[in-house]
Amino acid sequence: MSIVMGIVGILFTFFLAWIASSNRKLAFKKWKNILVLLALQLFFAFLFLNTTGGQTVIGWFADAFDRLLGFAREGGMFVFGDLMSLSTESGTPGEAVMLDGEATVLNVFFFNVLVPIIFISAIIGILSYTRILPWIIKIIGIILNKITGMPYIESYNGAASMLLGQSEVFISLKNVLPKMSTQRLYTLAAQAMSSISLSIVGAFFTMLDPQYVIIAIVLNLFGIYVIVHIINPYEEIIVDSDSEISTNPEEGKSFFQVLGDYIIDGGKVVLVVAAMLIGFIALIGLLNNLFLLIPGSNLTFQDILGYIFMPIAFLIGIPWAEAQTAGSLMATKLITNEFVAILDFITVADGLSEKTQAMVSVFLISFANFGSIGIIAGSVKGLHNESGDRVAKFGLKLVYGASLVSVLTATIVGFFF
Repeated sequence: MSIVMGIVGILFTFFLAWIASSNRKLAFKKWKNILVLLALQLFFAFLFLNTTGGQTVIGWFADAFDRLLGFAREGGMFVFGDLMSLSTESGTPGEAVMLDGEATVLNVFFFNVLVPIIFISAIIGILSYTRILPWIIKIIGIILNKITGMPYIESYNGAASMLLGQSEVFISLKNVLPKMSTQRLYTLAAQAMSSISLSIVGAFFTMLDPQYVIIAIVLNLFGIYVIVHIINPYEEIIVDSDSEISTNPEEGKSFFQVLGDYIIDGGKVVLVVAAMLIGFIALIGLLNNLFLLIPGSNLTFQDILGYIFMPIAFLIGIPWAEAQTAGSLMATKLITNEFVAILDFITVADGLSEKTQAMVSVFLISFANFGSIGIIAGSVKGLHNESGDRVAKFGLKLVYGASLVSVLTATIVGFFF
């Protein structure tokens, strides 16, 4: 049954992409590339979920990040002292702990999830300065160029997005942005929105099963090319020069200048995520209560969103009995962000089947939400004004395409349960 629903889910996802395609006839001509990329997604999903070797690799990554998070906690202990100690002893974000003899509710999300982002950002800065990270990105980009049917810049950007995140990735492309057609610019922006930043991978590891985080990163890497081949197909004869891409954006800076910049950037991310959580969770709470004020209604705003997305959740393979809950989480991520949805998911995960937990988990691992439109458009606009304006114009289609990448990833994972 999982295989049948998986096939239905893939066809359904392809249909949703095709109806929004900018060139439906050309999309059909990309079928070879699409099948190769789809096969790679199935292969890696099987490798990580059903083989000892794949589970071992995931274990290595999980252990490595756990050690890094341990070092991050040491830094947090120095600044926050007993508050950090209590947060690491309590289990999940939001758990009640004892403080000065009084029962208080301490939201440990800030200490366990956000504070480590600063340390991971510092590690990324070191890897960037030593040229290790740019080298890794370039190698992955060359490999993707051979298998995706996309030009080198799009292939490079796919790898860079997977590691750098939706804002930082465009810095290395500042020289080529003015030369990008609108279609190519859509691909670059969609790649950024379908990824997550390496700096917050550790944060996701503390909230979700690490295997699903890693699987989502890998499947999204290939999935964005699948969706772009359908929703945004193009054929251009392009002579790409590697020199157009700035693979050493830290050139001319000292080691400690780079390190300081990345640490400050990590702090900014922490503040932005915390502010967005406060705002979005408060607004959702307000909307939920407003809907409950409607005479005869016992449905919250999120309940209604769940029913709207329920058919989509079912068609990609989530059991009907759990489709409303899954649909609500999918919708919450779309209109707010991945962190808000994950916090909601944590509270209901134990009541869901293993299959639904896996599919929802991988769906939540990306930046595909309405708020990302402004972040990406603003990042591009800061580097090239006209390109930023073009990104803003296709913003809704950008969220649509990036969300379909998450839908496809969840569908692929559902095959193996």
